[in-house]
Amino acid sequence: MVSNPAQIVAIDTMILGDCRTKLASIPDGCVDLIVTSPPYADQRNHTYGGIQPDRYVDWFLPIAEQLKRVLKPVGSFILNIKERVFKGERHPYVLELILAMRRQGWLWTEEYIWHKKNCHPGKWPNRFRDAWERCLHFTLRKQFAMYQDAVMVPMGDWHHARLRKLSETDKRRDNSHVQSGFGKKISNWIGREKAYPSNVLHLATECNNQNHSAVFPLELPSWFIVLFTKPGDVVLDPFAGSGTTLVAAKNSGRHYIGIEVRPEYVRVFRERLSTAPRKPFHKRGVDG
Repeated sequence: MVSNPAQIVAIDTMILGDCRTKLASIPDGCVDLIVTSPPYADQRNHTYGGIQPDRYVDWFLPIAEQLKRVLKPVGSFILNIKERVFKGERHPYVLELILAMRRQGWLWTEEYIWHKKNCHPGKWPNRFRDAWERCLHFTLRKQFAMYQDAVMVPMGDWHHARLRKLSETDKRRDNSHVQSGFGKKISNWIGREKAYPSNVLHLATECNNQNHSAVFPLELPSWFIVLFTKPGDVVLDPFAGSGTTLVAAKNSGRHYIGIEVRPEYVRVFRERLSTAPRKPFHKRGVDG
């Protein structure tokens, strides 16, 4: 296992090329966090050519195997992906990919939802516009690096009135017959000014598209970077696009590795990194 980031090939840079071959240049077990948004099935055809939904799992699994190799045992993999409508129904390729990755040895540890709070309205004959996307969390072990206190959010004014008068139920944590706690024990929150967020991230989509067809907001990778890494750790994005994950890593004091197949986006990233002002992670807004 490589513990010194300086030993990693091409640290703090964007590698031009296809991640299916370029990942081989990264040593085993040297990455702390992977955050990426690969092309969705049959989407971004103009940008990346598109992958048929029925072929998506076979296309992605060799990449996932390489990601599994370079990730540290206590690392995390965040996969931003969504289903698409195919022949009038939701294609199950995302669910099929989850099951296939579990067979490959990944643990499907959690699922975060990115709610696009500025999503514009729209409808089709049998559905409405999606206002959310999946951020699937995979790990290699049940115990992994996670810094939950780093993403706590202000509790809000509501808690002053709610905690003023507590019932007896509010003061205890009841257990069911299967020993799962269901009482909230509200008294635990007396005197606290911050609370843990939920797994729903309320973030607006990126208005400035950075000359790329699908850019997620800087705060999305920033939130996961702060949650799953510490300063000096290494963040990888094998489908780096215009480099949002890499900018987020740099702003958070982490090292980064990006891989991007399109040379024009590598140029956009380098320009962006040299001219864009530093935007540190801001926790307000990720949970409401």
